[in-house]
Amino acid sequence: MRHGKKVNHLGRKTAHRKAMLANMACSLIEHKRINTTVAKAKALKQFVEPLITKSKAENNVSAEKGTHNRRIVFKNLRDKFAVTELFSTVAEKVADRPGGYTRIIKLGNRLGDNADMAMIELVDFNELYNAGKAKTKTTRRSRRGGKSGEEAAKVEGKETKTPPVAEDSAKESKKDVETKADDSEE
Repeated sequence: MRHGKKVNHLGRKTAHRKAMLANMACSLIEHKRINTTVAKAKALKQFVEPLITKSKAENNVSAEKGTHNRRIVFKNLRDKFAVTELFSTVAEKVADRPGGYTRIIKLGNRLGDNADMAMIELVDFNELYNAGKAKTKTTRRSRRGGKSGEEAAKVEGKETKTPPVAEDSAKESKKDVETKADDSEE
């Protein structure tokens, strides 16, 4: 029985496993998504998410604590270019996210050995999934979803009138075009 044994050893000795996860984490930070097996992707998710949290916290703490976080991350990643990328680009993108920085997408089985394959990616760097979503600041305090006044009125069947701003701006743009045309004739 494996009660309480949370570490997936991935069929490797400790040093080999740590080196492999460090290399995969550096590749993930550099390329923003990588393809690997499902087991390695799950192990990588547990390895890299605390490091991203440490990089994100650098902006909110003093310089001494920021340097300490950078050194801890460098101890795990062992690549100064990946650390620089993590603390600049990645930390800036995930600054408002409270966790869950990576996403695992299962791809099917590999042809050679029928292993379950997956793609692991940084969530905020995928433009396809984030294209339709508007950037809204949400809090995690309440589960009740309130609707704004216009949306609530439309649901009830009442239409609300909006001021005719579009017509005024169209008239102003026609006037601008006419004045430009008059200026060019002179």
